[in-house]
Amino acid sequence: MMLQPRLILLHKQATSGRVRFLCLSSGVIAFKPLPVLAALRDEDYSPTIQFHPTAVVREAEIQLGLPEGAIVPEADFQAWVDTPEGDVPVLLAAFAGIDPPFSAAERTGSRFIALTEARALTEVERNLLRRAYEHVLG
Repeated sequence: MMLQPRLILLHKQATSGRVRFLCLSSGVIAFKPLPVLAALRDEDYSPTIQFHPTAVVREAEIQLGLPEGAIVPEADFQAWVDTPEGDVPVLLAAFAGIDPPFSAAERTGSRFIALTEARALTEVERNLLRRAYEHVLG
């Protein structure tokens, strides 16, 4: 069984290349945390179903109170997490602005973190962030 896709949201500074991830009160997986028994699948795992990120990205913009187009999907990224309820696709998207939307983060009780600040997250989330970071930096 396949579950609804989740999203990792990040901001990459155009001039410095600094990458920060949006960390919600529940972690870095928007907008529903992964189950306790979740396990990240190997990078070469590729089911026949692929998800188009448009609907998930638009939902994130609405949840954060941002205008349409404020978040841009990273089309080539997709990770899979195995859970007791079924596989969960995890997609990646970036904030389009020059600076991270700090006010949107504050409104939602969220904050932006660097990869080095992810120690308090679950192992699955830390590994997902590592994959996302490597993907963004190439």
